[in-house]
Amino acid sequence: MLESFKIADLGCSSGPNTLLFVSEIIDTINKLSKQNSNKTQEISVILNDLTKNDFNNIFSALPSFYELLKKNHGYEFSRKCFISGVAASFYERLVPCKSLHFVHSSYCLHWLSQVPENLENKEHIYMSKTRDPNVFNAYKNQFYKDFSSFLTHRSHEILPTGRMVLTLVGRESPDPSEDDGCHVIELLAQSLLDVVSQGLIKQEDIDSFNLPVYHPCKDEVKEIIHNENSFDLEKLEVFECDWNPHDNDYGDGDYNYKFDKKQRGEIVANSVRSIIEPTLVPHFGELVLDNVFKSYEERAIDHFETGKAKYINLIICLKKK
Repeated sequence: MLESFKIADLGCSSGPNTLLFVSEIIDTINKLSKQNSNKTQEISVILNDLTKNDFNNIFSALPSFYELLKKNHGYEFSRKCFISGVAASFYERLVPCKSLHFVHSSYCLHWLSQVPENLENKEHIYMSKTRDPNVFNAYKNQFYKDFSSFLTHRSHEILPTGRMVLTLVGRESPDPSEDDGCHVIELLAQSLLDVVSQGLIKQEDIDSFNLPVYHPCKDEVKEIIHNENSFDLEKLEVFECDWNPHDNDYGDGDYNYKFDKKQRGEIVANSVRSIIEPTLVPHFGELVLDNVFKSYEERAIDHFETGKAKYINLIICLKKK
């Protein structure tokens, strides 16, 4: 029986779901300890995100989190849980060698460390079906570099036979030019062009902007894991989700009775805005974004009529060799 179990949540953010993963892990460890009649382990949790993340908000929530632990699992158990933060990019080393048993990351690894260099991608902000193959290759090469670096750094930090569970947005087709997964971002590019026509931003502002994101297919992920060779791939699952998260709650077609087209467009526009707005503001400014996402809402409504309104998730389970 281990005396201490050490885990890390990479890309933890600072919203209401930040401590959800931590809570689930702690509950599971406590349950297993009781089932096996073992002494309760100490649990060390490292929360990681970039330096601009609001760690003060996380730490302010910890007293009430510990109170909940005490209520659910008792005072003794709550005193054996230790939570700390590390502000740095997970494409770099974060903790000492062989110090982690388990690593988790959710909806982060499709974000690149940087926009690919020397990218010629006018009137677009990401990959598009109409773009030159060089754009696809530039994004693919940057993802290969970043994901390989991520695996190598974690291989130093995770104990032998330790695990990682990673969730990221991917795509279904091996050929990015045949896939609709990038269309949610292409609608944003079109919405930005709408605001250009309104005279609120300049064309060159769009031509000089690209999102640092890449949605890999499962074969690309498998290839990188194999070539980097620090982890065994135990499982890789692919599943679809609706752009509108509420659509998943009502089965095939039933959501039409719950949300009309305008509501669905508004939900999707707000969801995309919540994710991408921090990246847009430094380049375009905050004042124009209401116009941008009003246009996005209208374009999303049109897309529901003719296009695929799904995105792909990849869930990856890895074991350290």
